[in-house]
Amino acid sequence: MVFVLDKHKKPLMPCSEKRARQLLQRKRAVVHKMQPFTIRLKDRIVEKSQLQPLRLKLDSGSKITGFAVLREYGTEKSVAILMGELHHKPGIKTGLDNRRALRRSRRNRKTRYRKPRFINRTRRQGWLPPSLRARVNQTLSVVTKLRNVLPIITISTEHVKFDTQLIQSPNISSIEYQQGELFGYEVKEYLLEKWRHRCAYCHETNVPLHVEHVIPRNPKRGCKGTNRISNLALACKPCNDAKNNLQPVEWLGQLMCTKKAIDQKRAKNLPEVLKQLKTPLKDAAIMNITRWELLNCLKKLGLSVESGTGARTKKQRIEHKLPKTHYYDACCVGPSTPQNLVTLQKYVLIWKAIGRGTRQMCNTDKYGFPKGHRQNKKNHFGFQTNDMVKADIPRGKYQGNHAGRVAVRTSGYFDIKNITGNRICQGINHKYFQLSQRADGWQYEKIKIT
Repeated sequence: MVFVLDKHKKPLMPCSEKRARQLLQRKRAVVHKMQPFTIRLKDRIVEKSQLQPLRLKLDSGSKITGFAVLREYGTEKSVAILMGELHHKPGIKTGLDNRRALRRSRRNRKTRYRKPRFINRTRRQGWLPPSLRARVNQTLSVVTKLRNVLPIITISTEHVKFDTQLIQSPNISSIEYQQGELFGYEVKEYLLEKWRHRCAYCHETNVPLHVEHVIPRNPKRGCKGTNRISNLALACKPCNDAKNNLQPVEWLGQLMCTKKAIDQKRAKNLPEVLKQLKTPLKDAAIMNITRWELLNCLKKLGLSVESGTGARTKKQRIEHKLPKTHYYDACCVGPSTPQNLVTLQKYVLIWKAIGRGTRQMCNTDKYGFPKGHRQNKKNHFGFQTNDMVKADIPRGKYQGNHAGRVAVRTSGYFDIKNITGNRICQGINHKYFQLSQRADGWQYEKIKIT
């Protein structure tokens, strides 16, 4: 699929690669952008074009956010015309911690001691830590990029990961308040994320998993287990049958007395299970912190925005018999998902946030002591690191045509890196380079769906 703009750079409906090739050969279009590949028509304006309603769906995640664009045919059918994943930039908190350590070390070495002052450390309302703010901003950046090349009119987003109090009727009360249509899906989805989709005792994956009470509910034996999340784990059928109604300490004693490999593995993992019972979900906490900020920012875009829970997404994905991936989850977000959902895409877009460089001017050794300083300059001989370039090298070890991202040096002899970050060429004179596209802080890939 190729993105298409009109002569005034407004988005039109996308076309196929074959159609884009024909338009370029007939001189009806020009290449507007290399990545993501976009063409601009010379003889078309959006006012005289027929557009179809497109819906953007977002499956927000702490590390990866899935997105999909669907063409809607009323409320009965939707066709996915684009699917992709946003890989959030890692290491933001680590970078800030290292920078703070260097700053404190420098102040302790070079400035007089003064007492810490706290009166000027105020935070505005709605403040988020930089690592969480970056996730929100990166998601909004992807939304903006897609709106610039596609005529999107509505957005669906996964607003909350776990909602055990989904109200189906205003008349329900007591325990029914927590037992709506999606009650079972909410609890199981939470447990699957907490125990990483595997048996808590033997770590087996790709097997049917059962909700298991770690402290059993058996009043006759004096077991006072509850249905609280802190007492629930996931177990495969053999482990669930082997534990039965035994207390964890009793079962551990039995496991230690046998020499079976599976029992030794269960005995090794059982103490970890007891430690993890009340361990919070870090990724779920991240999403619960940022969900309102993301929703409010999406509403400010002026489009119609709907939201749904993660359990609803899973329920609808299972009904459509789709595999567990971030982009298929995105197709099933929200109550607008129809019964007839068509996903015939052969490729999925992978957009990675890589940033625009680093602000650190002082290089350090492995102990944190300064060993060199960088120039206060990013652009060298008309290029800067991560620009997309082409190089026609006439002679030498790297003779031939090469394309990739450039890594600049002050000497004027640059390197070329491929999409995985490995160097293709090293020490090539800048005069052999030709700029294809400026760096924008993103890396664009396209992989085939297997």
